[in-house]
Amino acid sequence: MSWMSASEGFALGHVVGDLDDGDAMINRALALNPNWALAWLYSGWVRVWRGEPEEAIERVARAMRLSPHDPRVFNMQGAIAYAHFIAGRYAEALSWAEMALREQPDFATAIRILAASCALTGRQEQAEKAMAHLRELDPAFRISKLKQIIPLRRPDDFARMAEGLRKAGLPE
Repeated sequence: MSWMSASEGFALGHVVGDLDDGDAMINRALALNPNWALAWLYSGWVRVWRGEPEEAIERVARAMRLSPHDPRVFNMQGAIAYAHFIAGRYAEALSWAEMALREQPDFATAIRILAASCALTGRQEQAEKAMAHLRELDPAFRISKLKQIIPLRRPDDFARMAEGLRKAGLPE
């Protein structure tokens, strides 16, 4: 039961965009099994999308403590990168995205944050290189498809993400 609630809650938040009900489902799963690292990771992602970066970092850090050798560590690092990005800490976001990419070089989620963070911190060459890599992985990716991929609740978070990716070279 708990694994389904957490997975369903993550899907509800990510695919459907219902972040509040998704969060509630994941929290029920965590009440049943507070030691489940994947549920803490899912909870962290939902908190990122809701615009709660500090809570997201705490939840993902807990997942990392519960499962320090998890094969999904790149996803955990990517979630922390996103949390720092939405908190406006682009240098930290960049650092965490680089960690995630050392683990999983083709992790598009981390490449997006890397490209946007580099662009917003004036590292244009690195931003363009990251964008070229992202476009190799997904040639159809555009700013217009961003909302389908990232369910950010707060318009300012979305605007900064779009601005960074635009500056990195992502077409409209």
